[in-house]
Order: sequence, then C-alpha cells, then structure tokens
Amino acid sequence: MNVSVETNFVLELALVQEQQASCEEILDLSETGSVALVIPAYSLVEPYDTLVRRHRQRKELKADLDAEIDQLTRSASYTDRLRGFHDLSALLVDSADEEAKRMEELRERQMRICQVIPLDVACLETATRYQNQHKFSPQDAVVYASVVSHLSESPSGRSCFLNRNASEFDDPDIVEELRSHDCDLIARFDDGLEHLRHHIKNDGTS
Repeated sequence: MNVSVETNFVLELALVQEQQASCEEILDLSETGSVALVIPAYSLVEPYDTLVRRHRQRKELKADLDAEIDQLTRSASYTDRLRGFHDLSALLVDSADEEAKRMEELRERQMRICQVIPLDVACLETATRYQNQHKFSPQDAVVYASVVSHLSESPSGRSCFLNRNASEFDDPDIVEELRSHDCDLIARFDDGLEHLRHHIKNDGTS
C-alpha cells in the first residue's frame, strides 16, 4: 500500500509531538517494506520554516528572561527563588538545537526510505488551480497537488493520504477525487497506523 504523508508528519517526528509514536511506527513499516511511504519534496523543506520561527521565538524569550533574571538578582530577597531559572533559560536554546538535530537525522532517514514526489512546474500550475478551487493556502495546495500527481502517475492499488489536520482537506470534492484514485483520506496519524495494521493483517491472511 502507498501511504502519502505531508508536512505535519515530519513535524510530529522532529518535535516529538502527540502522535510521534504512531509516525515512528509508520516509518518502521516503510523500512521493512510493509508499506510504501510517499512524501512531497515540499514537505521535506516546509518544516524548516516552523523550526526557524520556533527557534527565533525561543532566543527572543531567552534574552528577555535573562534580562529580567539579571534585574531580580540585584535584590537579595529573590536570590534563593531564582535558583534554577538560568538552567530553564539555557533549556530554551538547547531544545532548539536538539530539534534541529532531529530534523536533519529525520530528513536523511526519510530520503533513504521514502519515495519523494518532485516539485516541478506542472505541480505548481496544478497547485494554483487547487488553491483557487478549494480555497487552500499556497502550502496546502502544493502538498495536495503533489499527492494527486503521484496518484495519477503511479496507480498501484489501494492507498491512503495521512494528515494530522484533515480539516484543510475535509471537502466532499477532495474526498471524492482521492477516492477516484482508490485513496482514503485519514485525519489522524494514530488512525492511519491502525488502518495500515488492519491492511497488513488482512493482506497477510488473504
């Protein structure tokens, strides 16, 4: 089964978010050949915008926090209560560095095991049409155009498109277009993993 994922799949893993364990298992299934993981090239790049923004915010917060702590330490009455706050301040930067490292390791792993959908002129033109037709954001339009392009060019039986925030794609016309390519839209990575487990179990017993 082909399993298309999008930017949130990468972020879920890199930022160790709520559904990270399910995403990790889906990666494992792809590494063992149980499923074929497919990801738009754009979704390997877009997460860096989120990462850069988060890191900038943390650095700004650290600078503000350090300045406030320095002010408070001038008062002896706060000295004991401020112990440990400098460690918290440092954690803001350390966590950003750890996320960047995980992102790089994840990208290398995905490029080894995933089929990457290239971003070409035809895809960008289709994305513009989808953006107008479905009121997508430019980012979602590129992701969706990539997924549909791959489904159109590589028909290989049942497939699914996993998305953490399926509300952007929860449109009857979109669901129908995906179904015309024998592809299911699944709203959560946890649910996607259960879907894949069910498929693998049935396929193994058929």
